[in-house]
Amino acid sequence: MIIIFVVGYIAIAMEHPIKINKTASALLTGVLCWTLYALSAHEPAKVGSELSHHLSSVSEILFFLMGAMTIVELVDAYQGFRIITDRINTKNPKILLWLICFVSFFLSAILDNLTTSIVMISLIRKLIPNKDMRLFFAGMIVIAANAGGAWTPIGDVTTTMLWIGGQISTVNIIKVLFIPSVICLVVPLIYLSFTLKGELGERHNTAHMHTDHSGERPKGSTAMLILGVSALVFVPIFKTVTHLPPYIGMLLGLGVLWVVSELINPHADEAARKPFTAAGALSRIDSSSVLFFLGILLAVGALESMEILHRFAQILDQSLGDNRIIVTCIGVLSAIVDNVPLVAASMGMYSLEMYPMDHLIWEYLAYCAGTGGSILIIGSAAGVAVMGMEKIDFIWYLKKISLLAMLGYFAGAAAYLAIEHFFIGAG
Repeated sequence: MIIIFVVGYIAIAMEHPIKINKTASALLTGVLCWTLYALSAHEPAKVGSELSHHLSSVSEILFFLMGAMTIVELVDAYQGFRIITDRINTKNPKILLWLICFVSFFLSAILDNLTTSIVMISLIRKLIPNKDMRLFFAGMIVIAANAGGAWTPIGDVTTTMLWIGGQISTVNIIKVLFIPSVICLVVPLIYLSFTLKGELGERHNTAHMHTDHSGERPKGSTAMLILGVSALVFVPIFKTVTHLPPYIGMLLGLGVLWVVSELINPHADEAARKPFTAAGALSRIDSSSVLFFLGILLAVGALESMEILHRFAQILDQSLGDNRIIVTCIGVLSAIVDNVPLVAASMGMYSLEMYPMDHLIWEYLAYCAGTGGSILIIGSAAGVAVMGMEKIDFIWYLKKISLLAMLGYFAGAAAYLAIEHFFIGAG
């Protein structure tokens, strides 16, 4: 089973060279791991009950993600994000860089880092015709979106997994990770403020943008932006008040937006209405990402059921000793391999009995896995999306952005550990 998991992991990491979609590799890995477990077990009924147990927790994450992705797609269909992006019009490259990065940072905390990257790349295509300058901005958007996603339960899928799993709580994760996440972004920005050279270039038209945002916004765009953001922000409040799983709150928000989207243009014909309905948004969400998470989480569940991850955690403890070193290494490793299986494996390695909710290991893991992926462009969903949209070369990113991302990552990590040691630990 370990061999299958490692081969599957390598296939996911090498998605582009081997030309096999990582979703296919993840699904095969997950199914084969459970098949092997079932064939080797003496009690097939026990394996079935364990699979059902894992599937219930996996489904909570998948329904949460599907609801969030549909809400964001619906707001984007109404061009709601233009209300934010249309207000950015400075011509100074350094001021624009700080503006773009901080909009990305806070937008990512509310939406998610992948969606934020797509929205912000669409914006800089309009604002920065100079290709070389735009690539620097694109690289910084990856760092900003990943840093912004790490400090809220809905900003990054890895933080969401830890939140749904009961490892972190909403208020605490915002409180302890906000400053380290800001430092992770500000350190590269300060460096670029002194070294960035070049002009934005002359703006012509918006024809080369990712989506056509020229002309008037559709009717109801402001209402859908306010409702969409409110629905996402409401989820942690709903969980705190009702103690129901977060996906119930997310589906409630989606249901409200769905009803409102149907009422905005009730008399328009079906074909004209479809792009602006939740049904249309559902058809546009990245379904392969949802299946990727399913495959990975199933594979990790099989390793957890066979207690392989528990034994691996013991080996790490004996060899490295300090959990802070282990988690820092996991963050750097998430730049090379996908951070979703890394976090899923870490959740299986360490139990809530040993490390209760809001323990240092969970908070620090949320920061490291969320921001460490920025070190390489293939290390996060945001990076891969930007790589595809702007045709960024892996080596270019390695030379120009990786060092900046690494500086930010270690500066934020040091800030978290210092705050934990001097303030939280002392308290």
